Amino acid sequence: MERTPDTPEREPWDEDYAHGPLDQPQGDASGPPEPPEPPEPPTPSDEDPGAMGLLDHLAELRSVLFQSALAGLAATILCWFWSASLLDLLILPIKDQGVYFTAPNEAFLVRLKISAAVGLFVVAPFIFFKLYGFVLPGLYGKERKVVTPLLLSTTLLFYTGVAFAFLVVIPQVMRFLLSFGTEVMEPLIGVGPYFGFVTRLCLAFGLVFQLPLLVLVLSAIGLVNPRMLLRTWRYAIVLIFILSAALTPPDIASQIMMAGPVLVLYFGSVLVSLVVTRRRGNED
Repeated sequence: MERTPDTPEREPWDEDYAHGPLDQPQGDASGPPEPPEPPEPPTPSDEDPGAMGLLDHLAELRSVLFQSALAGLAATILCWFWSASLLDLLILPIKDQGVYFTAPNEAFLVRLKISAAVGLFVVAPFIFFKLYGFVLPGLYGKERKVVTPLLLSTTLLFYTGVAFAFLVVIPQVMRFLLSFGTEVMEPLIGVGPYFGFVTRLCLAFGLVFQLPLLVLVLSAIGLVNPRMLLRTWRYAIVLIFILSAALTPPDIASQIMMAGPVLVLYFGSVLVSLVVTRRRGNED
């Protein structure tokens, strides 16, 4: 081979010269290269001890539900021993008329329902606490600062609504409804229907008292603002009366007794929305 000036000088004993050009990969005389060994799987000690799988979460949720059900059952059993006193407290707004049961098992069933309702009412904070503890590890620090006061406010508003219904609304509503009796038409109130009447009113007021909290959340995410609430107040009044008619028994007294406080809560929610909206504007 003719050597040019650009050809590098190589000696016969040069290893690179003997096997070929420098820019070509050199093979192994013994055969193809062995594939790299796969990495060893992580041992249990190398895994994150705080990580939980889907089955672990399901097991924890089952534990939370079991503890909540056990607490509700225990509270129901304890309240059964005071079910007679609870029944006397329930019929306090109509103690002059009294209540009656028309089926052999109605008195037993009503006392059992009262025990269950009061038991759940008492242990509701414990159940909320257990559920909150289940979702707490998945929340960031900023989310915890929002969810914790939100949960406390929800519980407080619900208890306030139930107390307002039982202490203020129900005595007035019963006095109004019983006034329609005459000398030949006296009230004969069954304990079962009366228990259902009181339960529906208390539950309805507990739910509608969440209105300021609902407006606060909607204002925080930007879906509601004070100008919108003030501009649609006429529609809000109509909607509140329709909601009151749907949630309360079909009588004008209970509907008005619900619509009045809800209107106050609505206009109070305008102030809540104003504060939240201004705070969001300052943060932006």
